[in-house]
Amino acid sequence: MWPAPGGGILLPDDGVVGRRPGREEHPMAKFTVGFDTAAAPEQVLAALTDFTDRRPEIWSGLSRDAYEVYEVGGTSAVIREGNARPRVWARERYDWSTPGLVRWVVLESNFCAPGSSVQASFDARDGGSHVEIGWNRTPTTTAGRLMVVFMKVFGPALLKTYVRRSLDAYAAAEARPAAA
Repeated sequence: MWPAPGGGILLPDDGVVGRRPGREEHPMAKFTVGFDTAAAPEQVLAALTDFTDRRPEIWSGLSRDAYEVYEVGGTSAVIREGNARPRVWARERYDWSTPGLVRWVVLESNFCAPGSSVQASFDARDGGSHVEIGWNRTPTTTAGRLMVVFMKVFGPALLKTYVRRSLDAYAAAEARPAAA
């Protein structure tokens, strides 16, 4: 809905609120990457759903300044997280009610549209796990559009490496005996 000339509200032709009439949809970054990790499925789930102060340590790409927890339940959470460079953030609802799947959906963001999402599916494989990450983000700003171009070109390889290294490090830390 947008203010109409002379007052009132202008609705999009197709009835989809959030889309301006006659305006093309922004390109989205949508891709899937798969990889194997040393982390067992329960470790993958634990790392993806650790919403403690440790989260920016587990996921080193996250900015501590952008990280905020709003609510955590048995199979869902609402958090805000983002990066320092580029300075982007999203408030997202995480859901892990389906075994072997964690999905996070944007509620609000400074770079992508509500409803944009990422999901990770995982299952046991060779003493660890096989993980599939599905990335689906629609930009809303110039910075978001630049990020989409970057992610379309470099995102699959970067995301695969980043998530695999983070999960492998999580598994290795869990395997170490606790300090006395």
